[in-house]
Amino acid sequence: MRVSAREDLERAERERLSPDAAFSDASRGRLLPEPPDPLRTCFQCDRDRILHCKSFRRLAHKTQVFLAPEGDHYRTRLIHTLEVSQVARSIARPLGLNEDLTEAIALGHDLGHTPFGHVGERALSHAIARHRGIDPDAPTSRRLFAHNEQSARIVELLERDGGGLNLTREVVDGIRSHTGSLRASTLEGRAVALADRIAYVCHDIDDAERAGMLREEDLPADARSVLGASSSERIETMVHDVVSRSSATGDVSMSEAVWDAMMSMRSFLFANLYSSGDAKWEEPKAYVMIEELFDHYVKHLDEVPDEYRLHDGDKPEVQVADFISGMTDRYAVSVYEDLKVPRSWRRR
Repeated sequence: MRVSAREDLERAERERLSPDAAFSDASRGRLLPEPPDPLRTCFQCDRDRILHCKSFRRLAHKTQVFLAPEGDHYRTRLIHTLEVSQVARSIARPLGLNEDLTEAIALGHDLGHTPFGHVGERALSHAIARHRGIDPDAPTSRRLFAHNEQSARIVELLERDGGGLNLTREVVDGIRSHTGSLRASTLEGRAVALADRIAYVCHDIDDAERAGMLREEDLPADARSVLGASSSERIETMVHDVVSRSSATGDVSMSEAVWDAMMSMRSFLFANLYSSGDAKWEEPKAYVMIEELFDHYVKHLDEVPDEYRLHDGDKPEVQVADFISGMTDRYAVSVYEDLKVPRSWRRR
């Protein structure tokens, strides 16, 4: 049986990928140089490091949209991550982009997400602002904690007990740039950014319908007429549109009509699911829980595990945010109960 060495894989990339793809043998390298793997490309190594890290495993018990849903089929942050990876690879493959790089970015893009979804992110930003004496309601304070920056921080500094995963610069750039105003330097990173929106718009509708909070006919009619009348139809429409548009323009993008339809669906979800509605009624409790955990640990920094106190020693609020953001939903609840609820009153 013939074994393909790394050099064979790199040569195969040059033969079959688009000239616009990110080639593993032309990577900008790692922050700390290390010998190349004899069998895997650098991007394959990165994918595997992310897949086997602790932060990735914790995504299985972190909220996507629904806090503590009753049922086995609602998305967690891990399922969302896997769906983003599938959508991103479906875009990358026909465009001749590097699937290994695409998959690595997709698997790592949400490692820094807090417990309880975006409400946890807002609560940590608010708590950090208060600690620094900044108006927590000022627009600038809302980004004092951002999950994309935290995802990059995890792979650069926090994983492996403070040593980081030492990923390639292309993967870290894609992770950091998957949301917000940043733009990934590679086409693969841009594919993940679009795949993230495609995935959450479609599967959040699916979960809301399963929960009885939305019906298919409630969705914006104009957007449905463009994207389709089911989750699978909408994903197929958007992926095909991205591939077609990107091949014509040389950049990863959507046509204006499909983009507008997707953003119409997204706006509908913000108005009817993300910002209000039955899915959100527990969020104030989660918000308070995160803020009170933050206040406790800032005052008792010695209770923060050592692995989170190896960096930014002069910024206790950063160390505490690192610790809390890494918690799963159920661990955050358990720690909160230990701190706030008398033992005899806890549920057995």
